Amino acid sequence: MTDFTKILDKAKELESKMKESREKIKNIQAEGIAGSNSVKVILNGESEMIKIDLSEEVMKEDKIIIEDLIVAAHNNAQVQLKSKTSEEISKATGGLGIPGFKWPL
Repeated sequence: MTDFTKILDKAKELESKMKESREKIKNIQAEGIAGSNSVKVILNGESEMIKIDLSEEVMKEDKIIIEDLIVAAHNNAQVQLKSKTSEEISKATGGLGIPGFKWPL
């Protein structure tokens, strides 16, 4: 019976840590860059774009090039965000690596 109690206690502890992680993840910012730093995109922990910075030089380019650079910077920021989010989840779970778990973003 005590084994079951220990399992429940661990589950409650994990749930608490995950709630803390969720709050920390909301405050994460990830920066993506493209075109030799001519385009920068910043996402928050909920994958919302909170800032975009275009250099004066890139503004002289064709519209399609600027659009491609924005997409590339956004994708780069997504990769950074995924890495930071995974790191935070790993801290919360103690590196358990819960199979099939995907953070709700």
